[in-house]
Amino acid sequence: MDKFALPKGKEMSDAAYIADAAVLSKELTRMKARGPGDTENAMRLIEREYGIDYGFLWSLRYRVDRLKFISHSVYLRIQAAYRAECERQVRKLQHELEINKAMGAGADAVASAEAFLNEMDAEDLK
Repeated sequence: MDKFALPKGKEMSDAAYIADAAVLSKELTRMKARGPGDTENAMRLIEREYGIDYGFLWSLRYRVDRLKFISHSVYLRIQAAYRAECERQVRKLQHELEINKAMGAGADAVASAEAFLNEMDAEDLK
């Protein structure tokens, strides 16, 4: 099977791919940004870390209505980068949870974080 081919039954229109890529890239940028006004730096960081062209990220963010098509390899790269960043965020939460448990801090916060992580594990098993 070609790694760039879509699985059967998962065909989407070009517009749907572009819309999905725009949402994923905006969320990825939000996760990488250090605060308000850091969008450009976050997009440049994504370019360095994941190899997704800054100009294309910019177009997905500000000119999505003008895009006619998206390369399937670029779409898959954005999707993989988003998943990798989500996994990184979960590992970061697990680490902070262990630190808070060791310090004996906030039982409510610890319980909430554990519930979230258990929910994430349950979704991964599906």
